[in-house]
Amino acid sequence: MSDFRLFDRLTRDAAGERRALVDGLLAKHAAIPPKYFYDGVGCALFGAICELPEYYPTRTERAIFTHHRADIAASIGPDRQFVDLGAGDCCKAESWLPFVAPSRYIAVDIAGDALAGALARMAPEFPELELTGIIADFTQGLDLRSDLNGNPSLFFYPGSSIGNFTPDEALRFLSDIHLHCVAAPGSGLLIGVDTKKSPERLTAAYDDALGVTGAFNRNVLRHVNRLLRTRFDPLGFAHVAFYDARLGRIEMHLEARWPQEIVINDVARRFAEGELIHTEHSYKYAPSEFTAMLQQAGFAHVDCWQDRDGDFAVYYAA
Repeated sequence: MSDFRLFDRLTRDAAGERRALVDGLLAKHAAIPPKYFYDGVGCALFGAICELPEYYPTRTERAIFTHHRADIAASIGPDRQFVDLGAGDCCKAESWLPFVAPSRYIAVDIAGDALAGALARMAPEFPELELTGIIADFTQGLDLRSDLNGNPSLFFYPGSSIGNFTPDEALRFLSDIHLHCVAAPGSGLLIGVDTKKSPERLTAAYDDALGVTGAFNRNVLRHVNRLLRTRFDPLGFAHVAFYDARLGRIEMHLEARWPQEIVINDVARRFAEGELIHTEHSYKYAPSEFTAMLQQAGFAHVDCWQDRDGDFAVYYAA
């Protein structure tokens, strides 16, 4: 076959999402959910971030995959349903397909247009592989039971996206994946996770010398302006990123460079000079910490591979 199927499982509540965005901006400690980074410009800027010398996670994970490909593939086994969570352009998963020989490929992402485009590109390259796209926001809960058959599945979640969850949220998400694995013995999870390291290295990865990450962060205000018809001036806010060692996470904020007043849903919101809008956090885990979290989620067997410097970790949990 040289086609693909696409199913929309996304429950849309535009009014509710708008209320949540407004409430976050009007809160005492203002915040914007990180999903609003990813309009067209934001996606392009994030692609550029992944190529920056300071941003080590993408290339380090890729190097681990390349160096340990045979061992990882042997742990996984062939003929699995390959479930690509947060598939995006599907390129990371695509590099694995010749090595794990999946029975099916199921790409899951919230961005339907991008998912359709990626699967259309892949279809001629993998004419014998069943390709399925699921449009869903799995961060609100993972339920793919109606989309999977009874065969074992490989769940794939690279890029350290797990760091955008709080630890409690991450544990619930991993537990959801484990429940799917229990339903089909032989299933497992392949996941990439950033590690703890010096605050200087971590901060530089989120505050590069060229200012690409700063542009990415400020672009969220342009997106909010379109959605809420606000008049944020992105240049009126400075990009701020730092590592909180107590919480074990990077934080990104937008800091008001001067006093400003923004009308949000007919309410005037004043931002004092130096006031912060929280836009993202990214938790980092030592291998022992994340192994313990996987075990707490119910996984009995965990393998871990790292680069020589220990900058990143890849786990297979079964």
